This record gives sequence, structure tokens and C-alpha cells, in this order.
Amino acid sequence: MDDLYISSVDEVSVNDVEMDGAVNVKIQWLVSKEMGPNFALRRFILGPGGQTPYHSHGWEHEVFVLKGHGTLVTGEERDETPISYGSVSYVPGCSMHQFRNSGEGDLEFLCIVPVEENDC
Repeated sequence: MDDLYISSVDEVSVNDVEMDGAVNVKIQWLVSKEMGPNFALRRFILGPGGQTPYHSHGWEHEVFVLKGHGTLVTGEERDETPISYGSVSYVPGCSMHQFRNSGEGDLEFLCIVPVEENDC
């Protein structure tokens, strides 16, 4: 798509993440694969006690935390790194990872991924 796209976060639907292992997680596709030729921009909202599945896939993530407190769990050893507002992380493709909300409110973050999906 070569057309300019402008929207508001309030105009984009919020959906439950329905992967096995996802607990209290919602997603917004702010810029989807159909809108941008190279990257997709997603907003995740993990409610209290929420977590994404502990998983891997062939594409990288660039993450910016907007709100809340949580933990980024990575690698086969399940190393835990605290994250909160302003935290920035890069998760390489094919690496095990999970985001967990450890706060009392929502954990919200933006996640940029390439449109082209690679296998591990």
C-alpha cells in the first residue's frame, strides 16, 4: 500500500489475544501488515496478572513501554528483566520471550515487528 494512513488510537479496535498461554492480554493493530509494506505497529495491554505466552517466532520485536510495571522473560534460562514506563527493548527473532504484568494497573507497550515473517 502506498497511501498515507492516519488514525487515532481511539479509532482502532482492541481485541483479546487468544494464543495458548495468553492471560488477560489485549492487542491493537495500530498499523497492520495491510497498511505498511515493512513494519507493523501494535499496542499491547496486559491487565493485572496478565502475561503473553512464553514463545518464540522468526521475527524480531522492538518494544517501548508506555505505562505500568512488568517483566520481560527471555531465553532458555527464563532470565527476568524489570520493565516500566520508558523501557526500550529489542527481542531478536527465534528467541524465547514473554511479557508479564507485575503491577497493580495495566502494562501497556508498543511493539514493532517486520511484516515479513521468517522461520526459525
